[in-house]
Amino acid sequence: MIELTTEQRKALRAAAHHLNPVASIGQHGLTASVLNEINAGLKAHELIKVKLQGIEREVRPALFDEICTALECAQVQHIGNILILWRENPAEEKVVAKPVTRRAPKPRNKKQAAAANERRRKTTR
Repeated sequence: MIELTTEQRKALRAAAHHLNPVASIGQHGLTASVLNEINAGLKAHELIKVKLQGIEREVRPALFDEICTALECAQVQHIGNILILWRENPAEEKVVAKPVTRRAPKPRNKKQAAAANERRRKTTR
């Protein structure tokens, strides 16, 4: 289980505020399929919410510990029936976007075409 500092936990709570739950744990409890879904959510998003439905209040902290131990993630927050989990993705799995090169739009009239030609002449000198 990953330990977070107070500042990290505070920033993650703020980032998770607008998120919707990715997985839901119901009357059957924590099953392998639910763990796989939580793991997939962590791989895709790093920060997720999990909703608990019909789970007794006394059982929730133990369930939170069990999830974080099984998936090696950090406990960010537990409020009511919502758990917030975080796990950083390894660096090699992150996709680096290629820079986008933009072309200038085509001129609509002769005046714009003349201005574009003038700009090109100034930059090539």
